Amino acid sequence: MDIESQQLIDRSRGRLPIVMGVLNVTPDSFSDGGCYVDVDEAAKHALEMARAGAGLIDVGGESTRPGAARVSEGEQIVRVVPVIEAVRRELDAHHFEKVMISVDTTRCDVAAAALDAGAGMINDVSAGTEDEGILGLAGERGVRLCLMHMKGEPGNMQKDPRYEDVTGEVLVYLMDRSKAAEAAGCHKTNIWIDPGIGFGKTAAHNLKLLADLDRFVETGYGVLLGTSRKSMFYAVSPSTAKLPENREYATAVTSALGVAAGVACIRVHDVAANAQAIETMGAVIEAGEGNV
Repeated sequence: MDIESQQLIDRSRGRLPIVMGVLNVTPDSFSDGGCYVDVDEAAKHALEMARAGAGLIDVGGESTRPGAARVSEGEQIVRVVPVIEAVRRELDAHHFEKVMISVDTTRCDVAAAALDAGAGMINDVSAGTEDEGILGLAGERGVRLCLMHMKGEPGNMQKDPRYEDVTGEVLVYLMDRSKAAEAAGCHKTNIWIDPGIGFGKTAAHNLKLLADLDRFVETGYGVLLGTSRKSMFYAVSPSTAKLPENREYATAVTSALGVAAGVACIRVHDVAANAQAIETMGAVIEAGEGNV
């Protein structure tokens, strides 16, 4: 077995968070929209991310950036299914059979088609509220399901979001949705929760959630952290982080925070940079525990 594959297996055993590489097959995503609508280019990029350390490839056919237009189920299926099939072939051909594919969707029919095409996980930013059938589908298929908190929907979520206690309110919501998923047949070990950084939150809300990551980990559910290239970094560093592609250093800092908090998965665009940050933070923690 090569070193790359062994590193992925080590992550899956819990030594470090799994790195989820973002693969948007959309024309309008905020960071990489239009870059990977070609099936061959998408498969090539997925392989590059696997080689850089990704243990998951998250394929999405509908942008969830603030103000994004909705995409029909049929169009999502047309976008994601050929890519998932091609990515699975490409990964398997290069001995990355252990790398799993996730589908980023809120619709049950899209998720079902993606699972049939080779995906092994559902990443639902609506936590099953847009299509409750997605919870039962995940339970029936026995696949991992990530439930994210979002205040409102992409079209209106950033219009003056307010909370009395952002961490407490997000936790209550995610616990409610997790219990709904369990009632629909999902095993607790197959459920991940995501506080939804940048989804219906101000920069201050996002920073508070990052400071409180350990409270999400303490629930016993796996936690997915997704901060990659988010606009909150521009709020923190306006002179250097105006463009999404200039936010990788800040993203890597939050990835290290995720390692320290004990999250299960970190979703990023630049896999190599964040895998390096994750591995470095993991090594520091191990040294601090005397395991040298």
